[in-house]
Amino acid sequence: MAALAVQLQALGVEAVVSAPPDGEFVELLERACVPLAPAFTPVRQWIDSAKRSPIDLPTFAARMVAAQYEAIGAAATGCDAIVATGLMPSAGAAQCVAEIQGIPYLHASFCPLFLPSDHHRPYPYPGHPLPQEVTDNRVLWDLNIAVMNALFGGAINGQRAAIGLPEVANIRDHLFTDRPLLASDQVLWPWQPTELCDAAQTGAWILPDARPLPAELAAFIAAGIPPIYVGFGSMAMDAARDAARVALAVVRAQGHRAVLLRGWAELAPIDDGEDCFVVGDVNQQALFPRMAAVMHHGGAGTTTAATRAGAPQVIVPQIVDQPFWAGRVAKLGIGAAHDGPTPTFESLSAALAIALAPETRAEAASVARATRSDGAEVAARLVLDAIGRDRPLS
Repeated sequence: MAALAVQLQALGVEAVVSAPPDGEFVELLERACVPLAPAFTPVRQWIDSAKRSPIDLPTFAARMVAAQYEAIGAAATGCDAIVATGLMPSAGAAQCVAEIQGIPYLHASFCPLFLPSDHHRPYPYPGHPLPQEVTDNRVLWDLNIAVMNALFGGAINGQRAAIGLPEVANIRDHLFTDRPLLASDQVLWPWQPTELCDAAQTGAWILPDARPLPAELAAFIAAGIPPIYVGFGSMAMDAARDAARVALAVVRAQGHRAVLLRGWAELAPIDDGEDCFVVGDVNQQALFPRMAAVMHHGGAGTTTAATRAGAPQVIVPQIVDQPFWAGRVAKLGIGAAHDGPTPTFESLSAALAIALAPETRAEAASVARATRSDGAEVAARLVLDAIGRDRPLS
């Protein structure tokens, strides 16, 4: 979203990002010179609450949509359009604001998985597994409408009623709109035409990062053969810590050094050996091209960054869309997909061997050359087109 805002600014348009006020997001937007309008709560805060007690999605959705309506409403005052993404209650709140203020609303997705298509199945939400006897993707996506209504319809329609908007019978399609923006790379996961959704695949939204690597990290990398990156990003669960410990043992056993991302799980080395360098927030665009391989959780951003860098990947997926990104990486021959979130020494050793094979590196370099970096610019122009169709710029 910061990348989109920067491209809008380059086209002479003011842009503000309403995002959770976690320190990383505040720093990122400051670095990009993009104003931040804080969302209703930091991400870490509700992750911590979820650890203490299981989240009831409809109850959580009702709380989020009401709070986000207030936060986004304040941020959007005087704006000509809203581009929304993220969790359904937040997007629903953004759409309510757009309708009340009479401005265009656009929806963005960072993964094809969540958009209806003949070519893939819906994501099965907790408590709503896909019927095993149903194999027709169209039927599954029809069933998905009822699932989304059950989980989020009460919250979103409740907010709509509270502000005088009519009830919506199909929450999913109303929020996604007839022409959602798909901010993912066309080579990594191409969107295939379907009657179920007319997505505009722009390419991934990349924010250029000119930060140099810390001097000590650069020296560590230069002191031997390229190391292997191990990181699980914002995955704060115990499974990420366990996977990282196994990963570091596997990397060492295969004669490599490691660069370990501390991340939200506060990952730490397995001992005080000098073959592991721990980093906090780091410029992946500068780091990944210098790695022998990138071992990670399979988030959309990290997968895209590693793919663009031409670095072979090992994905140990933890949640939601991550297994699907892992599958794409394996299918393209640019890395290995671990089967499940809890690797053993043996299973991860086999995956890393695939990633380190010469043919994998060659294929990763080839795919990297085919990826694009102008997705945010493409999206910015589509946003301006939408504003132009609905109302003139103020």
